[in-house]
Amino acid sequence: MSGSDRRADGAADVARAPAAHREPLPDVAGLTHLALMYDGCGQDLGWAMALLRQAAGSQAPLQIAVPGATMRLVREALRPMPRTAFLADMTDLGRNPARLIPAAQAFGDEHAGEHVYCLWEPAWPARSAAELREVTRHEALCNLAFSGREMTIVCLYDTSRLPPEVISDAERTHPMVVSSGRERASTSYLGPGQFPAGCDDPFPPPAEDAAFVIFDGHLGPVREFSAGQARAAGLESARARDLVLAVSELAANAIGHAGGGGVIRAWRTTQELLCQVEDHGHIADPLAGRRRQPADAPGGHGLWLVNRMCDLVERRTGQAGTITRLHMRLRAPR
Repeated sequence: MSGSDRRADGAADVARAPAAHREPLPDVAGLTHLALMYDGCGQDLGWAMALLRQAAGSQAPLQIAVPGATMRLVREALRPMPRTAFLADMTDLGRNPARLIPAAQAFGDEHAGEHVYCLWEPAWPARSAAELREVTRHEALCNLAFSGREMTIVCLYDTSRLPPEVISDAERTHPMVVSSGRERASTSYLGPGQFPAGCDDPFPPPAEDAAFVIFDGHLGPVREFSAGQARAAGLESARARDLVLAVSELAANAIGHAGGGGVIRAWRTTQELLCQVEDHGHIADPLAGRRRQPADAPGGHGLWLVNRMCDLVERRTGQAGTITRLHMRLRAPR
């Protein structure tokens, strides 16, 4: 989804919102991960803008990934834009929320020895229920992935436009919350890596007419099946290749580490093509596929590549096996 795809109502109010709030307190060492609740008109975003100006004034590295309406306010608050700032459209970078942790790890590694500031807005009203679940999982895993790092991560949540359960889950996955310009400890925070109820519920079942193929040690049928499904769905050639590679990576993992085979199912909705890979393995590492691996690392690249190639990746894993559901939009994001 591009920034222009986000609904425009309220955007002008956000862009014109004043940033006249008290300056945030100085950051303590280590990781600060907080959710900032704002009401859609932009008034409460002044806290975040003040923090950005404070960080920019000290030449601290800034990673800013927000949708278009919020980005306009950021550009106004930081004019002229400091050289230490990296800006990205969250509807592109965070289309699959699993891409955010490795992107932030890479940014932090580029600025080793410095305290890094991140401003993210990972949830917006046009996101699907599956995407919002993955946002919540991402937020919970941030507290594991960045433990011990010198980082301040501020995550924006529009309380006027997001479902109440998304706001409640944000309080459960962030140790600190800012609302009405005041910072407080979250009384409902669950702890590092702990998912709110519903995040690990079983997937809705595949469509009744879902096609499937069984694989048992050879990737040829896997590639043929996924390529055929991509063609039938009308995916552009580059995205079809991405899907074939992603499905093949998951099947190769199953062959090599999960008993030698599994099942792939595929079906379409009006908006996307879904491919589901089922095997008998258990992925014990909750950050698998979300951890940036060095180029010369002996393994661990496959799941990371899957997250890079697909519009959304969901996973449920346990002792009985692993199900990974890949989403590819039928219309390529701009």
